[in-house]
Amino acid sequence: MGQRIHFVVDPQGWCCMGLIIFIWLYNTIFIPKVILFPHYEEGNISVVAVLCYYFCSLFCIASLFRVSVADPGKLPENPKIPITELEHWELCNKCNMMRPKRSHHCSRCGHCVRRMDHHCAWINNCVGEDNHWLFLQLCFYTQILSSYTLLLDFCHYYYFLPLKKENWDVFVFRHELALLRISAFMGLIILGGISRLFYTQLMGIFTDTTSIEKMSNCCEDISRPRKPWQQTFSEVFGTHWKILWFIPFRQRQPLRVPYHFVNHV
Repeated sequence: MGQRIHFVVDPQGWCCMGLIIFIWLYNTIFIPKVILFPHYEEGNISVVAVLCYYFCSLFCIASLFRVSVADPGKLPENPKIPITELEHWELCNKCNMMRPKRSHHCSRCGHCVRRMDHHCAWINNCVGEDNHWLFLQLCFYTQILSSYTLLLDFCHYYYFLPLKKENWDVFVFRHELALLRISAFMGLIILGGISRLFYTQLMGIFTDTTSIEKMSNCCEDISRPRKPWQQTFSEVFGTHWKILWFIPFRQRQPLRVPYHFVNHV
């Protein structure tokens, strides 16, 4: 099943995404130029460290682009509701359309989204049933890339041997300290914010509760898992193969879940 393209026209979201892409480009360009390549040439680090950084960077930007244009689970205008599932649907009081229970109407996007978790301006898209797995991957790889960047910044000054050759261009050589301080500052800010967000997302999956449901306090015993954690994660990622949970270059296939496992809100 191919994933539909979903594009939200929101200038605020474009600005937020532009800032994220700028930070990614900044670190992808200057960190290898200032730290990785010079120290690799002088034998202070191995080629594995260079490749790992670029792999983390690739997976991070791939997750960002995919989650920003992926359909989060937008409901069609005239959904076909099987008679046997009619009791699991309800009427939205904002767009007057039938929707499955646990769906939510996004006022910014103007439509209902299946199992909507929240609208995220940083990806300029809603986080819902069909792209939640990509959002988790984005948080995961952003943490890894930020931590890796901070580690390289630290090692460059306090662990690696001083560079013998000064073969950089004039701009990088003169502004090396400022460039790395900016990189470390951005890394700390992003790592702190993303780590907290990632923790709340994981707790929401463990308890099978969305962020909107937590804020509305409409679930009973939301702190108690209602399913095994393997089941809830498999439903989000669309597969029981755990290795595939970390790969953003694939298509998600929704799992068929019996209705007696579903939480009706």
